[in-house]
Amino acid sequence: MFISGFFYIIAETFKGLYRNRWMCITSTGVVMVTLLMLGLFMLVNLNISHITETVKEQVEIVVYIDENADQETLDELGQRLSRHSGIAEIRYVSSEEHMGRLHRQLGGMLEGYDSGLDNPLLASYEIRTNRPEAVVTMAEEFESYPGVSNVFYGQGYVESLFAVTGVIQMVGLALMAGLSVTAVFLISHTIKLTVMMRKREISIMKYVGATNWFIRWPYVLEGLLMGFVGAVLPLVGLYYIYEFSVEWVEVNNLVFLNLLPVQQVITELAKYLVPLGTGLGILGSIFSMGRFLRV
Repeated sequence: MFISGFFYIIAETFKGLYRNRWMCITSTGVVMVTLLMLGLFMLVNLNISHITETVKEQVEIVVYIDENADQETLDELGQRLSRHSGIAEIRYVSSEEHMGRLHRQLGGMLEGYDSGLDNPLLASYEIRTNRPEAVVTMAEEFESYPGVSNVFYGQGYVESLFAVTGVIQMVGLALMAGLSVTAVFLISHTIKLTVMMRKREISIMKYVGATNWFIRWPYVLEGLLMGFVGAVLPLVGLYYIYEFSVEWVEVNNLVFLNLLPVQQVITELAKYLVPLGTGLGILGSIFSMGRFLRV
């Protein structure tokens, strides 16, 4: 009984797909376009997040030491900073090392300048935080420490970076939600039209004792297949689009665009698009069947 029912459901699924093939192809095509748009946005968003996180990791606080502070105050400052729970890495940079860096950056422009006579550069502590988002708060805290002359962390730039990152994440979530709703509507509309053409057959099956789920299964599988195909084909297209993009960046030596590897991105997209496509297909078919099963 179970085996015959299983083969009946499979046969009805493919019969339904064949009878309404043009409608199914059209609906699958629209779902493909919808998920392709979603995939493109996710692809861009993944790389923007990656580049942003890379930049965040480079954000650091530079605490300049007051040259007039006594040794006891300086020792206390060093100990206080080294014990701070929010600091991931701390490095002391002497005024001589700062001058050496300046020589390397400016090259011949400082030729003939005797840094030993008068070095205006202050010694400092270069600090990386456990959480880049805490940079602003921690910088304000360090400014109040005795022995600190000034604190620099890229004021203005860092706040803008974090603000843009937050907006990108919010827009991404909103767009994903909107495209998901669109996909559900498209698939459920197609299944609904298929069901309407077979409502007499469904009514007869209900009257002879068929359960709701026995009637529903072929349509659920139709929705699943449309959602699956509508997710896999965009993935193939996104693979070639992204591969071309990575090669173009490498050929043009755009080193500031630190893109993620192709395999990593496509694997990440597959983790979301395939379950999303099949899930939306199933939901669309279930929603479209509701009123036709109330006989």
